[in-house]
Amino acid sequence: MSFLDLSVFSMGMWSLGAGALGAAVLSLILANTDLFLTKSVTATLEFLEDIELKTLDNESPKTFKARELWEHHGAVIMAVRRPGCFLCREEAAELSTLKPQLDQLGVPLYAVVKEKIGSEVEDFQPYFKGKIFLDERKKFYGPQKRKMMYMGFLRLGVWQNFFRARSKGFSGNLEGEGFILGGVYVIGPGKQGILLEHREKEFGDKVDPASVLEAAKKIKPHTSASEEK
Repeated sequence: MSFLDLSVFSMGMWSLGAGALGAAVLSLILANTDLFLTKSVTATLEFLEDIELKTLDNESPKTFKARELWEHHGAVIMAVRRPGCFLCREEAAELSTLKPQLDQLGVPLYAVVKEKIGSEVEDFQPYFKGKIFLDERKKFYGPQKRKMMYMGFLRLGVWQNFFRARSKGFSGNLEGEGFILGGVYVIGPGKQGILLEHREKEFGDKVDPASVLEAAKKIKPHTSASEEK
């Protein structure tokens, strides 16, 4: 190989390396923007009311409309991305610290999951101090379902969330679907409406418990038409 051929070969290899490095850097930058994130669509009370949920009773599960969860006393509802995820367990545990205050307000705490695999829900229950229901059609994760795929692992915020939850001692597993992002709702009774809607932006983007409690305090006692007369 002549000197000229060697120079051309070296330059070609350098160009390939620089191109690969540039592509990697660009991917990292894009992963940490919101350019490719599915835009969330705000849920309406009418959309949430008619969602069909199931109890997790193995012997005789009951199907009911979601409105039953909040129609009398309002409710705080967590749409769990994946029960085995240690980030979801962290958020569930933080929401559960509000349980005594929510009980004083007369506001129940609930969660919905999108699937029931093995003992995943049972293993999640110690972290969450409310009843859990099944949302098979994943409606609480909509109206526009949002996914974060493997590129999410390139996001700085996700890694910060990982380290935060790990430092608190939370652990988990990889069972089940975990790419459809979850959220938290505070809903008032009757037609009072949605008082807080937190949409998970990335893995581990948890709701602020103080915001949940503030919204729960805005819940007004439901008065039926017969009681108003």
